Amino acid sequence: MTIALPKTPSFDLTGMRALVTGASSGIGLACATALARAGAHVTLVARRADQLNALQQALSDEGLHAEALPLDMTDLDALENAINQQEPFDVVLNSAGLAKHSPALETQIDDYDHVFSLNVKAAYFLFQFAAKKLIDAGRPGSLISISSQMAHVGGLDRAVYCASKHAVEGFTKAMAIEWGKQNIRVNTICPTFIKTDLTAATFNDPEKRAWIESHIKLDRVGEVEDLMGAVVYLASNASAMVTGTSIKVDGGWTAE
Repeated sequence: MTIALPKTPSFDLTGMRALVTGASSGIGLACATALARAGAHVTLVARRADQLNALQQALSDEGLHAEALPLDMTDLDALENAINQQEPFDVVLNSAGLAKHSPALETQIDDYDHVFSLNVKAAYFLFQFAAKKLIDAGRPGSLISISSQMAHVGGLDRAVYCASKHAVEGFTKAMAIEWGKQNIRVNTICPTFIKTDLTAATFNDPEKRAWIESHIKLDRVGEVEDLMGAVVYLASNASAMVTGTSIKVDGGWTAE
């Protein structure tokens, strides 16, 4: 008897074009590195040109392909123009985000507006602009948001942040339904607390670190490397049947 073995789907991104926002540091930098090492040509987007140029040089030193595109994502006209001037991106990964934590009774209107302007409005239209280019070109694509475990639970002093990430999960599902026939997949990755420069103050507070560690079942906090496999998976043909969903990289936090 001869058995025809199935082929393992490829995680190779060679020949693909990827755009990564929030690429200048932390999670965004790790995502951009993962995509570049998997073979993609990566366009790096963030406000800090010096940081982007340093990352582009570091990737080039590894023989990888990347270019820097300094841009404020909340400037939607500039964002749309930048995407329209480029060939369609096969992969768009949005890692740009903002948090303004406070008790719900003390939320300031300006803080609310700043968080939603970046976390929801800019993220929404980034995907709209990118999808239009793909649809016009008749090409498939993978659109990925770095969301949060807080898109699935609540948290003290995080009402605004939780609301913004729940919103991302909502438009992810709706876009996945609308663009599925064009073979454009839309998904999120939901990390737990990840050690970065931005979270250093939280981890340096013994009480807050104890609270975090009490909820993570794997007995350690997250590292940016923990997200890189999920990024390549969702960007590649290995996830060809995955859309409208979230991958929780949360150490079991939301299993409760």
